[in-house]
Amino acid sequence: MRRGLAMSLCALSVTFCTAPASFGDEPRAAGCERRGGPSQPGDRSDLGRAQVVAMLDDLRTTLLDRYGVDEREFDTGRRRARLVVPVRFHVITDGRAGRLSSTSVRRQIAALNSAYGGRRGGANTGVRFRLVSTKATNNRAWFRQPERHERPLKKALRRGGPGTLNLFTAAVGADVLGFSTFPHWYRENPGLDGVVVDYRTLPGGSYRHYDKGMTTVHEVGHWLGLFHTFENGCLEPGDGVADTPYEAGPAEGCPWIRDSCAQRGLDPVHNFMNYGWDDCMREFTPGQGRRIRAAWAAYRRPSGVRSVAGAR
Repeated sequence: MRRGLAMSLCALSVTFCTAPASFGDEPRAAGCERRGGPSQPGDRSDLGRAQVVAMLDDLRTTLLDRYGVDEREFDTGRRRARLVVPVRFHVITDGRAGRLSSTSVRRQIAALNSAYGGRRGGANTGVRFRLVSTKATNNRAWFRQPERHERPLKKALRRGGPGTLNLFTAAVGADVLGFSTFPHWYRENPGLDGVVVDYRTLPGGSYRHYDKGMTTVHEVGHWLGLFHTFENGCLEPGDGVADTPYEAGPAEGCPWIRDSCAQRGLDPVHNFMNYGWDDCMREFTPGQGRRIRAAWAAYRRPSGVRSVAGAR
């Protein structure tokens, strides 16, 4: 996933960090090794600056083509209506391992709505999540190695169009806490769209410090079009959001305050798109809300459809 522990597989990107030694182990706090290099299909390498610039340019071009405005002019008037995202929740199990109660699923949806609604202290992004289905699938291979079996499991289970969030839980934590696709890639590979998280990171889960559901909040942020706040370190364009200050590297644990770049502003150590313990994550910024709404309009709202609700 993300944070100062497991990997962050965000679409075609990843931050490699120390992971649990074996199935069932709790994550261990450790520093991250960021592996760079160009990203290829199926290559979970970290996004390079050129990729981020290309994705931001593609967003700008797509908005101009579809609406005649760029991102700065887009988020006005009727376009600021609330986004309602339908969620199809897929619980992958190995017998009893990985089973989730309906209460756990509802608590995860509630955690998403709290975070994106600004109820933990940050900005209200205007996004709400609505659970439309929950399905359990017993498959040992998919449960224990969801990244390796990502294509067949999504081909079998995924439902809906670009505006439907397919959220899968499995034992991701042997290597990562979660991984997500970016909206920019939906047109080329719609069958892989979705978010996969470790079931032990849901609210009340067994991963200490990562048991409040913020792994899903973070990965869904990527699904909605957000980069890490520490993207590109202190170099332009950072994450491309004006009100998330530049940051040399990811936060780990629960830092109170940090200023790692010469540019104006303290590091956004409590931002959901940073790394850190769930207890310390509490905010999105207004700029991130604007980015989400722009990316939704560019990539997840079907052509010609003006409704803010996602396609089911």
